[in-house]
Amino acid sequence: MILSHGKKNRLEAAYDKYADMLFRLALSHLQRREDAEDAVQDVFMKYYSTSPHFDDDEHERAWLVRVTVNRCHDLFRKGNIRDHASLEDILEMPSEERTDAENILATVGELPEKYKTVIVLHYLEGFSVEEVSKMLKLSLSAVKMRLSRGRDLLKNLINEEEG
Repeated sequence: MILSHGKKNRLEAAYDKYADMLFRLALSHLQRREDAEDAVQDVFMKYYSTSPHFDDDEHERAWLVRVTVNRCHDLFRKGNIRDHASLEDILEMPSEERTDAENILATVGELPEKYKTVIVLHYLEGFSVEEVSKMLKLSLSAVKMRLSRGRDLLKNLINEEEG
């Protein structure tokens, strides 16, 4: 694939700016480094091939987040993810060797998709409730409810592991 100079610069700038965030988001959904890398690569291939127009950086970021979440869902639906049960090295470690942060990250990976996405975007990536609402095209109340229910589920899962 030959990239025009303008398209190449735009793709590189978007990749530099958003790739790490999209990777963490994909990893939280797919729970395996290789699958997350594949998903992010697919997202940037779509970015290049469709050349979407964005009004501003927020619009571009929201598009990339939405496409990443959709790609993760597609991979699950089609069964195109590798068979696994854990988040890379974190889950391979015995729980007594993990730090609290690693245990929480591993537990976030066990949450249902709709809660995992808002938890990752809000708490791990630092987006406001309003920004998450716009990115996922959900109402503010839906995002707040998912955050609340996700936190409750997370607490229950952590308590089960400790008990």
